[in-house]
Amino acid sequence: QVLAVESGGGLVQAGGSLRLSCVPSERTFSVSAMGWFRQAPGKEHEFVAAVGWDSGDTYYADSLKGRFTVSRDNSGNTVHLQMDSLKPEDTATYYCAIKTYVSDTYNTAHDYNYWGQGTQVTVDS
Repeated sequence: QVLAVESGGGLVQAGGSLRLSCVPSERTFSVSAMGWFRQAPGKEHEFVAAVGWDSGDTYYADSLKGRFTVSRDNSGNTVHLQMDSLKPEDTATYYCAIKTYVSDTYNTAHDYNYWGQGTQVTVDS
């Protein structure tokens, strides 16, 4: 059962850009926030960015601020992740996450209750 659908992954040269998008598979979801996480082979699941749905407030992993930008399109319940100045260490599977309840935290997997299957991002040096 796919509950979030990601798109936009692929292969890019170092220094390039990619834009990921995600939309819930169920239009009845009442979204409070949507976020992005990533996992590289042999590494821990890592928070990337999130956006509060009503407030539009954005949250980023400190190490990614300035290169990644998260945004949302409320009309389509779509979240985007613009990734610029990509580095080989950004290579990972990127996962979209949906939160349907209100809480004060956004940067752990436990904050979200629905997930996508992931989209692969590969940055070639």
